[in-house]
Amino acid sequence: MAPRFSTYIGKDMAPLLPELARLCTVVFREWPHLYDGDGAYDDDHLRALAASPRGALIVAHDGVRPVGMSTCLPLADATANVQAPFLTRGWPLSRYFYFAESVLLPNWRGQGIGAAFFTMREAHVRAVSNCDVTCFCTIQRPLAHPARPADARPLDGFWRKLGYAPVPDLRCTMTWREIGGTADSDLSLLFWAKMLTPSPAGTGGIGRANPTV
Repeated sequence: MAPRFSTYIGKDMAPLLPELARLCTVVFREWPHLYDGDGAYDDDHLRALAASPRGALIVAHDGVRPVGMSTCLPLADATANVQAPFLTRGWPLSRYFYFAESVLLPNWRGQGIGAAFFTMREAHVRAVSNCDVTCFCTIQRPLAHPARPADARPLDGFWRKLGYAPVPDLRCTMTWREIGGTADSDLSLLFWAKMLTPSPAGTGGIGRANPTV
């Protein structure tokens, strides 16, 4: 059965955030996140989502329960650690819409839902803002990482097909406890970005100092 999609904006997201936290705890336990969560997830990020009037939560339902969720919010509303690399470069936060989590239960993968999440979030950005760049960040793991599954496949090709490209050296730091760890670890995540419209005059592509991606 094809999933049903629903979109919740601003304060309407709040009742769904515990379910988002549950799904993230389940899905992010997998490679490459290796997140050893307790269900609470990232309280600061959830509060930022709930407080963002232009933020959105897109839910894929199987008719009874959510099987996947995807979120976005203006970068200006995101947590400080996500904003930090942009501010360090002097890039205006007002240009960027941040795509945060996109989680989907295993049985529903490979059916186009992940691509639909991107399409729906980009449509939301165009409807509620003048942002011309969408971005997300992803954990970087070495090929020789001991926890890497033998059949692990990077999503780089999927993201590139959707028009995204990595932004060299644009990284933020996130903190979580990894499976097998005894304490939280600081992890580096690399940003990928996409221009939604031609670059405004004088801004120079994804960032003022970065004319190409």
